[in-house]
Amino acid sequence: MSSNKKAFIYAGLAVFFWSTVATAFKIALREYDFIQLIFYASGVTVLLLFMVLVFQKKTGLILKQTRRQWVNSLLMGAFNPLFYYLVLFKAYSLLPAQVAQPVNMIWPITLALLSVPLLKQKISWLNIAALLISLTGVFFIASQGGGEGFKNTSTLGLMLAVGSSVFWSLYWIFNVLDRRDEIIKLFLNFLFGFIYLIPVTAIFSDFEIHSGNSLTAIIYVGLFEVGITYILWLKAMNYSTNNAKIGNLVYFAPFLSLVFIRFILKEELFATTFIGLIFIVAGVLVQQIGRKKRT
Repeated sequence: MSSNKKAFIYAGLAVFFWSTVATAFKIALREYDFIQLIFYASGVTVLLLFMVLVFQKKTGLILKQTRRQWVNSLLMGAFNPLFYYLVLFKAYSLLPAQVAQPVNMIWPITLALLSVPLLKQKISWLNIAALLISLTGVFFIASQGGGEGFKNTSTLGLMLAVGSSVFWSLYWIFNVLDRRDEIIKLFLNFLFGFIYLIPVTAIFSDFEIHSGNSLTAIIYVGLFEVGITYILWLKAMNYSTNNAKIGNLVYFAPFLSLVFIRFILKEELFATTFIGLIFIVAGVLVQQIGRKKRT
């Protein structure tokens, strides 16, 4: 099998799993609050990533971190999983999955805007156009079928779904500047994030565990939202001779996600959701065109 075929297989599996996690979020939130969800899911992710490090014989690298690298992980763990997922899962607890999942996709636009002050990049007219196109998509999605649908959309939930993209963009920017092994970075970030979540859960929630589908969903989130899926995506990038083509597969995930949302969560899908999602993806693509022109 050629390297490109392997790349597409790994990328396809990653996209498939990413398209299922929005449904898993909502199932987990039936019996757990958003704080418990990220606490237990992060614990599963930490265990999984440690096992991967053991399998790759990289555990020795953990103790070889410099003081600056430890500080980086301390800070990065605050962005992800702590702030990012607390905000995102709170949004999911307030919104239907078909609203929260597509709106969260605007993070590449947020990333482009934050790159202006943080990475000293210039903002172009295409960046502004991309933002306006994506915000149009958010408007359609928030309408939930029409003008009356706005009444059923939590304003706070919508703000949190958009706001989560800010935390993810900041995490992505700082992560790119950190040149360490990807799995080591991810493990240490989640380890510190999990440590932060212990007092957060103790103060604002509890450590109660409910058996059943919701617990299964939490374990699934911990395994596939970041851990296994992220590793599959890294392998796809390593095998690929054209990362741009592989990267474009990501845009299938939100559309495939709606299939799981409809048939597993039984949410009634609105035409405005599809229209809005098309606008958001179009905005992201316009932003990418602008980035390619700059480079």
